[in-house]
Amino acid sequence: MRYHGAVIRPPSEADSLILQVTYGCSNNTCDFCGTYLDKPFAVRPPQEVEEDIVGLPAAVRRRTRRLFLADGDALALSTRRLLDILALLRRELPALERVSSYANAKNLLAKSVDELREIRRAGLELIYLGLESGDDQTLADIHKGMTVSEQIEGCRRASEAGIGLSVTAILGLAGVERSLVHAEATGRALSAIDPRYIGVLSLMIEPGTAMERRVRSGDFRTPDAIGMLRELREIIAATDVSDCLFRSNHASNYLPVGGHLPEDKERMLATLDRVLDAPEQARLKPEAWRLL
Repeated sequence: MRYHGAVIRPPSEADSLILQVTYGCSNNTCDFCGTYLDKPFAVRPPQEVEEDIVGLPAAVRRRTRRLFLADGDALALSTRRLLDILALLRRELPALERVSSYANAKNLLAKSVDELREIRRAGLELIYLGLESGDDQTLADIHKGMTVSEQIEGCRRASEAGIGLSVTAILGLAGVERSLVHAEATGRALSAIDPRYIGVLSLMIEPGTAMERRVRSGDFRTPDAIGMLRELREIIAATDVSDCLFRSNHASNYLPVGGHLPEDKERMLATLDRVLDAPEQARLKPEAWRLL
């Protein structure tokens, strides 16, 4: 398997085989993200993708159960191209049980529900989508390039097609001034999406990003650890979903909180209330241990 540049995947795909079908991110405008600053978006040549799949050692082909399509959003590919890749994977990887990828709302909206349904039948079971915030002002400030309603509609299409959704939001993304507005709106947007999984991360300022320049200029102030936890509490309180695994155990977070919604909601809120009521007694992750 050949890889071009840095390759990332969700933490839950740690045991998955990674296949690059695109390079970079087709959006690549978010102020906070430095992942693909040096990697322009491009579609990987079909012949290279096929060579990587067919050229896998026989033992790898026999035992691969999960595969992740990289880079930033494989859904930028045409429906025909995706179907060809998924068909080849089914043919060459007999034990394959799940294919997943990143996605963004623009690419979901560029496909009809029927197209997405066809892609799901071909084997794409789960997509990871960065909502980031449910507040339109925050999305505009970070140059996300799409609105809350567009993201909700893109997710609705994926859900209608039977594709599972793992949606992420970012604590601290609105800065100090709009902190709780961002959090409450994010909970409402997550409720509207009603995904299978929710993951909450905390903002980390990456070198070379527009967000770093905003921080240096004094234009942006990041909430402290307690401010981030207040946001987390507000998101959970405002989230009303039917059947969802909620996690805030990413390495960027100060305190891991998780459970199944809706039944664990009160327990998670109680955990956060204890910390917020006595922050000096809380065992929060030291700043130096936080990672992306």
